Amino acid sequence: MGKTEPSGGYLSKEDQQFREEMRTFFQENIPAEIRAKVSAGQPLAKQDFVTSQRILNAHGLAVLNWPLEWGGRDWTPVQRYLFIEELQFNAVPLPLQFNCFMVGPVIAAFGNQAQKEKFLARTANLDDWWCQGFSEPNAGSDLASLTTRAVRDGDDYIVNGQKAWTSYGQYANWIFCLVRTDFETKKQKGISFLLIDLDTPGVEMRPIITMDGRHEVNEVFFTDARVPVENLVGEENRGWDYAKFLLANERSGIARIGLSKERVARIRRRAKDNGVWDDPLFRSEVIKLEIELKALEVAQMQILARAGESQGRPDPASSILKLRGSQLQQRASELLMELEGVAALRAPGDVADPYHAAEEQLAAAAALNNYLNFRKVSIYGGSNEIQKNIIAKTILNL
Repeated sequence: MGKTEPSGGYLSKEDQQFREEMRTFFQENIPAEIRAKVSAGQPLAKQDFVTSQRILNAHGLAVLNWPLEWGGRDWTPVQRYLFIEELQFNAVPLPLQFNCFMVGPVIAAFGNQAQKEKFLARTANLDDWWCQGFSEPNAGSDLASLTTRAVRDGDDYIVNGQKAWTSYGQYANWIFCLVRTDFETKKQKGISFLLIDLDTPGVEMRPIITMDGRHEVNEVFFTDARVPVENLVGEENRGWDYAKFLLANERSGIARIGLSKERVARIRRRAKDNGVWDDPLFRSEVIKLEIELKALEVAQMQILARAGESQGRPDPASSILKLRGSQLQQRASELLMELEGVAALRAPGDVADPYHAAEEQLAAAAALNNYLNFRKVSIYGGSNEIQKNIIAKTILNL
């Protein structure tokens, strides 16, 4: 796709060969039409996600961090990182985050055997599409303040409450929720992890249209929704522990270094095509971004190098990756806007056929959408303000 090569001089011969194998696989097996949409920053249809993930799953590449018996891979931390970087750099959709990095690992680690057999294979293959029911209108950064209630009634829980910012909920048929099951104890102690079929009577999904005009997120309302007790994961009132485990998985790869590299390669190519590269100020900003990405990549590799020392606990330094990664993603979107100028303002909508559209059409249509959409990356997965608090407390001991 005309991109510059990700640097890899620090890699062993074996890891470099692994990287090349992954790159070849992505380029030869994932449909070019889907990769063109991703590269152009165009929204993917549900079937695009399903097609890509099922190809990955058929080759054992959808659920790398799951136990081996459920489809995981016994790869090194460096190989896992290289897989994600090459996937992003080659504009391949990430396996659905909610399925593969969130609820799947929780069910595999804490679910009972019946839950594992019912859900895991379907989750890996995207036969079930999961969405996340964590945030609420008054429980975002302070997630433990959630108020959605689940009251035991025989073999069911009666669920009432509201969830917000439910990404891709319009495609989902299941939602995993944090619900309050003990109303007297400390707020973190009274939360449970519940799996809810979205066809359950009393569950309503409503769209939220974001500032870029897309329908990507939703709000979910529960009104006396009956959920079988058998859908409780693990122990009642232990949901906060499972949520912390899930969030550690969510933040893996959240720096999205490969995606930012792909964006920089696009900026370079577009700037050279339209003569903007001759502007020394613009060129210096792009080079500065490349240097900052390299520094972030070195930090990522240092964290991976000591992964074996963590004994399964998340490394607090991952907050640095999330913080800087989101800032650099946003900076890339700003440079794309600057590069396209007023053309982006005239073409904020979608291109109907991005695979066959001209480069100029794609670039102009994507620049504003990407700029607006990427405002969210400094909020989700733990806002940057929260990450700064974690860095101050756990790394700087302030």
